[in-house]
Amino acid sequence: MTAPLTDLQKRLCNRLQRGLPLVSQPFAQMATDLGCTEADVLDQTRQLQADGVLRRICAVLNQRALGMASTLVAAHVPDEQVPTVTAAINALPGVSHNYLRRHEFNLWFTLQAASNEQLRHNLIELQARFDIEFHSLPVTRVFKLDVRFDAEGDDDVLLRDVERVPGTEPVVLREEQKQLLTHLADGLDVTSRPFDAVCPATMAEPEMFALLAELIEAGVIRRIAGVLNHHRLGFTANVMFVGQVDPGHIVEAGRWLAHSGAVSHCYERQVPASLGSRWPYNLFAMMHGRTMAQIQHTIDRFTEAFPIPSFDLLPTLAELKKQPIHHSFA
Repeated sequence: MTAPLTDLQKRLCNRLQRGLPLVSQPFAQMATDLGCTEADVLDQTRQLQADGVLRRICAVLNQRALGMASTLVAAHVPDEQVPTVTAAINALPGVSHNYLRRHEFNLWFTLQAASNEQLRHNLIELQARFDIEFHSLPVTRVFKLDVRFDAEGDDDVLLRDVERVPGTEPVVLREEQKQLLTHLADGLDVTSRPFDAVCPATMAEPEMFALLAELIEAGVIRRIAGVLNHHRLGFTANVMFVGQVDPGHIVEAGRWLAHSGAVSHCYERQVPASLGSRWPYNLFAMMHGRTMAQIQHTIDRFTEAFPIPSFDLLPTLAELKKQPIHHSFA
């Protein structure tokens, strides 16, 4: 159900998603930007949490910079096995998202591990346990990874200032950076001085903010920001778009989708041989809207602009898991 929001709450939603300023009292600085008091921002942020609009305030990490391997996994799971298979998948420490979709391949989840070999091992174990084939579709190119929903706008779904695409090279972390990332793992509380609780006892505040700035500049932390529940904002229509795009056009096509106001994620993915002719799709995009008509408008414009021999839409039937992975920095 959509949550009714005041004008201040809508503006606050957008401001929280852009990221907290790295200062002792970030909500006070945000209040200046919004033309209200710090008390207003704190009260309304807490209200957004209570209403289920704001999931959390946390460091949004780039797992590739942390040296993690990742993939998207698809499987055809018989209806009677979905609860059991879902429980096993969701119990894996490297699973952050898991969705039931309307398609022959009905279960889709993201999986992270320390190496590609560990990814393969996890999938082989699942396959042996359930006698189900799990297909890995790793990313070969990222066009967009920027989930920020526009609470103020009436037309576009997502905020248009697309952030830089996260880097893919692992970053060697110093011990003090690992220590700080460990303290950030559980997110920030909504208090006047939220960084006090995550600052290691051995670290002075200026040093902490300098380290945070370093980690953001290095691409390890993309931003420290609010994560919203798009359903509570009214964006209840969402599908995974998959398209067959000629390799010679895929960069142009991917960039076009990346700048669409309906697309939060856009990737080129490697198609496994195990799928054969059943899956010719190499371009993936997550699309969101208040209605399916909004999403269809984006698809119509895209397919008119680019030669797409075939595409498919996989609507979300159920969100089976959506929570950040807790990384170990020991």
